[in-house]
Amino acid sequence: MAKIQSSKYVFCLVSSLILNLISIRNLYVGSNWNLSWSSRAAREAETVAAISCSGHGRAYLDGIVVDGEQPVCECNSCYSGPDCSQLLPDCAANANGGDPLFLEPFWMQNAASSAILVAGWHRMSYSYADLSVISQELERHIRKLHAVVGNAVTENRFIIFGAGSTQLLNAAVHALSPDNSSSPAKVVATIPFYPVYQRQTDFFQSVDFQFYGDTSLWKNTSDTGKNLIEFVTAPNNPDGKMNKAVLQGPNVKQIYDHAYYWPHFTPISAPADGDVMIFTLSKMTGHAGSRLGWALIKEENVYERMTTYMSFNTMGVSRDSQLRALKLVQVVLENRGKEIFEFGYKTMRSRWEKLSKIISLSKRFSLQEIASQNCNFFHKVRPASPAYAWLRCEMEEDKDCYEVLRGGNIEGREGSKFSAEDRHVRLSLIRGQDDFDMLLLRLNKLISEEDGDNYKTM
Repeated sequence: MAKIQSSKYVFCLVSSLILNLISIRNLYVGSNWNLSWSSRAAREAETVAAISCSGHGRAYLDGIVVDGEQPVCECNSCYSGPDCSQLLPDCAANANGGDPLFLEPFWMQNAASSAILVAGWHRMSYSYADLSVISQELERHIRKLHAVVGNAVTENRFIIFGAGSTQLLNAAVHALSPDNSSSPAKVVATIPFYPVYQRQTDFFQSVDFQFYGDTSLWKNTSDTGKNLIEFVTAPNNPDGKMNKAVLQGPNVKQIYDHAYYWPHFTPISAPADGDVMIFTLSKMTGHAGSRLGWALIKEENVYERMTTYMSFNTMGVSRDSQLRALKLVQVVLENRGKEIFEFGYKTMRSRWEKLSKIISLSKRFSLQEIASQNCNFFHKVRPASPAYAWLRCEMEEDKDCYEVLRGGNIEGREGSKFSAEDRHVRLSLIRGQDDFDMLLLRLNKLISEEDGDNYKTM
């Protein structure tokens, strides 16, 4: 009898183990292979991503579809054709815009870890469960990101999200301006400065603030009662300099624009510690189209006024953008940011070296000088790797440097756009590889025409 009971026990145990193994196998297979509602979306994404476009363009899920088939290739500058294989020989080099496509190869190499697949019912509400419009998990990861990189103090700081840094810039001006004052705040910036500061301030035509030009005009003013708001851009757009606050006084307030304060573009010498600091996803990961930026704010009343501005303006940032940003920041934080920032720095450093070498052969053009500096993130002294070249035409007759470059089939951005002389032109170094290669090609040709006998093509 005992033997029969023992056999029954063994049989039950074995049966239980077999059933558990079958359940585990089904669970594994079900979670990894037999996908349900997500399988179609995954196949569509993989199919479109596999379209090569000859390496000179991209196809996107939301691209134009012809004849009900797959999306067409969207070609890079200077390429055309159904598969972007045709080089346009007379095409101008596009060094004008600030699309940070230099990081696209990194994300292609990290396709699996950075991909997200979103259900149709994801975050349909206006707010999160805590009734806020900010993802607590994204906020936590952003604080961790700054701690890892060492580029900003986040302790005892409020965080607010915006549609890129652009929206936050004016929100900060609004929050720092006097309320119902008979004297509007004077908004200033140091030349050369990012033109959006002036254009945005002028566009909104507020009675509380007005743009008043260059910071230097107000440096020695004896009227300490005026309310002044100073934009401090570090690194500066367009010349890459680490600007510092110029104005002082009880009625002076600063907005620190740190869009480019990442190891791609500049040595991280110390954590930024301003009262209002603005960062953006676009220049950190390259995802300009996701339109997400954030501000670190010290004073609660400034935070409250910026929050009110955002609530009336857009009721917060898209939940889909916040989800994508969270995923991207998680990838960045793998290996404590080492992979993406090394990739970005090496790419930008290589571009700066190649450009500098070509310009060094010219008597007509010069570049800004940026000294090497110790970087706390890379733990070494490192040379320059700026986002932009601030090119200067040195010849007396070349007063309009933009037109000089246009004559060489190069599109840059005029110095006057940054309130500087037109002897300067900003050349973007952060665009895709095709654009950068074309820029070098056109510069080579233009400079070779200075002295054909002594110039050797790079």
